[in-house]
Formats: sequence, C-alpha cells, structure tokens
Amino acid sequence: MRIIWVTLRTTLTIAVVCCIVYNLAVWAVAQAAAPDKANGSLIKNAEGQVVGSKLIGQSFTEPGYFHGRVSSIDYDANGSGSPNYAPSNPELLKRAEESLSAWKAENPDVPVSEVPIDLITNSGSGLDPQISPQAAEVQVPRVSKVTGISEDELRKMIADHTQGRSLGLFGEPAVNVLELNLDVQAARK
Repeated sequence: MRIIWVTLRTTLTIAVVCCIVYNLAVWAVAQAAAPDKANGSLIKNAEGQVVGSKLIGQSFTEPGYFHGRVSSIDYDANGSGSPNYAPSNPELLKRAEESLSAWKAENPDVPVSEVPIDLITNSGSGLDPQISPQAAEVQVPRVSKVTGISEDELRKMIADHTQGRSLGLFGEPAVNVLELNLDVQAARK
C-alpha cells in the first residue's frame, strides 16, 4: 500500500509540475519577453481590429490588391501543407499553367516572361504571407490602374514593407502581402 501511495504522489507531482507549472512559466516568460510574438504576431487595421497574422498568408483576389502566392490549401491553417509534386508530375504543370492563365487575365500589361516563380507556385506550407519584392513589383501596374494610386507611391509602399535577410545572411528579401495591402487600403480612402 505504501508503494502505491508513493507512486500516486509522485505521478500527481510530476503531472502538476509538467502540465501546469511548466506551461504557466513558459507563457509568463513569453508574455514578458515578446508579447507580440507570443500572441500570434497579429496585425490590426487602422480601427484597431485584428485582420490577420504576420505569419499566415491570406487570399487576395480583388484586382485592387497585391496577390500572394498560390495556396493549394487556400491558406487554411488547420491543415498546412502542400502537394509535393515532382517536376515530372503532370499535376504540377497543370497547376502552373492555370496560375499563368489567371496571371495573363489579371495582368495583361505584364509579359509572362516577367512573372516571378513565387506567383505561380505554392510554398511547402501553403501558408506563406510573403512574396518576393519582384513579385510585388510586377503587380504595380494592375493595382495602380484599379486604385488610382500612382505607381511611384506603390513602389514606395513595397520598399517600406520589404524585409531583408535574417541576420543579413539567411533567406531572401520578402514583402508581407497583408501589411502592404493595408497600406493600399488606407491610401484608397
């Protein structure tokens, strides 16, 4: 009976420490050290309403906004992932051709040869919130024509939202599409 009591106390102590105390400690440290990141890196509009996260892309299809990467899961964070088609898979070619057809219809002023690859292929997670600065730049004529915002002003917005490489070494420069589109929306008012 004594062994059962010791085992039960040990199990309850470990459960309280690992399941409650540890998690509360991690939460408290995260809230103190980096509350923005700990709470999901949320983005708010001018009215203070949460409109998204810096970490998860959204689908923009209206011609007056910059469009993000293709997402085979429609940016549904419940099931991130992407079909990992090999270059020889006909489904990859079909999806790329569909993306190019949509591009031609929406951006008739920009030749297909100037379309950056990140606008016609999806990322590994299907949730990327960023595009390359080149992918934003080729959309400027369409967004300018629809919104009436000058191309120079749109290019300045892109430059303002371009994030450099991490630590100056890792990754590529990128533009957060949601943040950029919030500036476009504010300039339209």
